[in-house]
Amino acid sequence: MRQRFTIIITIFVLTGILLALNAASYVRIEKTPDTELRPDRSTYNAGATGTRALFDFLNESGYRALRLRESSVVLSNKENAALSTFVVVGQTIVPFEKEEAESLLRWVARGGRLVIIDRLPQARLLPPSGDWQITTELVQYPTVNVQSDDLEEMTAGAGPVRAAQPTRLTRDLDAVLPSRFASLIKLAATNKIEAASDEVPVKTSVEKNGRLSPAPVVHLQAKSGALLIDYPHGAGRIILLSDPFIVANSGINRADNLQLALNLVADNGGTIAFDEYHQGRGVARNELLAYFAGTPVIAIFAQAALLMAVVIWTHGRRFARPLPVPHIDRRSKLEFVASMAELQQRARAYDLAIENIYARTRRVLARYSGTDISAPYTEIAARLSARTALRHDDLESLMRDCEDAIAGAPINGRQALDLIARLREVENKLGLGMRERESRQVKEMLKM
Repeated sequence: MRQRFTIIITIFVLTGILLALNAASYVRIEKTPDTELRPDRSTYNAGATGTRALFDFLNESGYRALRLRESSVVLSNKENAALSTFVVVGQTIVPFEKEEAESLLRWVARGGRLVIIDRLPQARLLPPSGDWQITTELVQYPTVNVQSDDLEEMTAGAGPVRAAQPTRLTRDLDAVLPSRFASLIKLAATNKIEAASDEVPVKTSVEKNGRLSPAPVVHLQAKSGALLIDYPHGAGRIILLSDPFIVANSGINRADNLQLALNLVADNGGTIAFDEYHQGRGVARNELLAYFAGTPVIAIFAQAALLMAVVIWTHGRRFARPLPVPHIDRRSKLEFVASMAELQQRARAYDLAIENIYARTRRVLARYSGTDISAPYTEIAARLSARTALRHDDLESLMRDCEDAIAGAPINGRQALDLIARLREVENKLGLGMRERESRQVKEMLKM
């Protein structure tokens, strides 16, 4: 017990030391402010580069908006059939894999709307539309010291942009205010006939032979290039806005930016899904570890687990010579007595039963009478009758019958029980109790 107590105290002391060391070495990591160089466009982010304001506004205004924290592959499931708009904002932390992009574009081809708000979107998310290739060009790169919450710094040199033409995406718009880091959307025709017009922004989408023209439609046109286009892809459409600042928390309240955001994501009706899986907030991430990230709790748990493993390993190792397992006799004494009584009854060895009990009784009587144990029974009986109230004749007759039975005189079970009962009576009168084992043996014989 003392050894176990020492082990327990040692464990508590070591645990306390580890806690103290982790607490002393922990340095709180302050959250770095959002910057345009490394933005966080997640709807969970309430900072300057996040889109929390737009997401909350949609839900509070009665629109059905949700965060999709699974891969875009799940868009092919029947459970997601109600989704009408899929929104990807900014350069994602987790890039789209080929299979994910193909699954997303198949969903668009079945009638979905893909809204991409990014300065340099992934090329696999912008498939060609007929003979038209869509690319983007970033004219001015954000630097490290650019603060996203500084409106003057973000919009220096960038003026308001008006609608290029009246469309559903420019409905109720007077002007929007982009940042100075907005990229330019380039439209290039691949065939020879339209090659001469590849630098001319497309104004309308024209019906050709009863089919919708694949030419992209420009909705917002800055001095140097297009900021907002959309084009068909199968039965659906792909919308590209080249500046996330317009829908970010720091810019959505400028000019008509909010109205443009609503036209982009909510004009199609149905459920709006914001991509959070590629923003690094997928459901595959361990939420418990994410909750304690940046704290010493994870290190404490790891060290405690290592300590417990060491204790368990050392507890199972032998530090000295092996000791034999203690042998515990689980047999009952009464079981032995009952077995002996049964054997004696089956063998009709009544003389053996009488000898087991009479031998002990004779020694006790001889000691009580003050004679030698080897003295004749007549002398023992005479001495006992002189010192006690027992009758000499009865005592001598009892001892004689017992010794005759032991010597081989014929005797049956009833006679044996009678002799044993008389011996027990003599001991009780003299106050010489029988041993516990002999008492149980007598009881077992009386039962049989």
